[in-house]
Amino acid sequence: MERPPLSSLPISPDCSDPARLLACPAPAKLNLFLHVVGRRADGYHLLQTAFRLLDWGDTLDFARRSDGRIHRVNEVPGVAEADDLVVRAARLLQAYTGCALGADITVHKVLPMGGGIGGGSSDAATTLIALNRLWGTGLSRAALQALGLQLGADVPVFVFGRDAFAEGVGEALHPLELPTAWYVVVSPGVSVPTAEIFSAEGLTRNTPLIKMADFAASTTRNDLQAVACSRYPEVQDAIEWLDAYAPATMTGSGACVFAEVPSEAEADRIAKNCPPRWKAWKVQSLTRHPLYEWLQ
Repeated sequence: MERPPLSSLPISPDCSDPARLLACPAPAKLNLFLHVVGRRADGYHLLQTAFRLLDWGDTLDFARRSDGRIHRVNEVPGVAEADDLVVRAARLLQAYTGCALGADITVHKVLPMGGGIGGGSSDAATTLIALNRLWGTGLSRAALQALGLQLGADVPVFVFGRDAFAEGVGEALHPLELPTAWYVVVSPGVSVPTAEIFSAEGLTRNTPLIKMADFAASTTRNDLQAVACSRYPEVQDAIEWLDAYAPATMTGSGACVFAEVPSEAEADRIAKNCPPRWKAWKVQSLTRHPLYEWLQ
């Protein structure tokens, strides 16, 4: 059964009822390009990238607790509760604000893990936004972005809540106005560890800087793609398959690949032709994060 787009899900801003379950979306992202332009002394890589939010993703349910306990209610295969970015995000917000409240959190996973589409980071960002509202901690968007950066370089863009040109380690965000688009996203059935790709000796780390205004017209690429394809041949196979329909590239550190297509019908047709060993989705871009209005 095909899941409805995130933008169609009802979201109530009313958090006055302590017993109310707050259901919140966590959208995926694409990196339209990703250049590694340098490396800091602490080992972190300096990047330039364009983030595009998608009307497709996970959903999370939050219920307020009065005892201060943070509990992930359901199992997430391969992710222990203590290691889950969602739990870590909740505890970070709790510690930073001194909030005495807690939460029961249910994570409904749709996005493939290790896919480069920001599933864990988006879940963490939604947790920060939702609990900031549910607990009444009142932090600003900028403050939550700074907290999110402690959890991972991709978390801030989901708090930012819109398409963005990013620099630094991914935290210096500038809004992008992009036309609505349809994409086909393919998961080739492998999970690619981000740290493995960034630590590879063969990774290009000196791509010249580009200007935000020029990126669409520039010759851009994903600098991580060659390394990921050399280590995970299924990623290369998926790119070659999708490239037969429309220019395809990898997102993030992999493993998912994507192509922009001219219409929903074309996206649907291509996704339905996906080889059975992989998974494919037709997805549309998202103008704003569904929880965008919850922050100032």
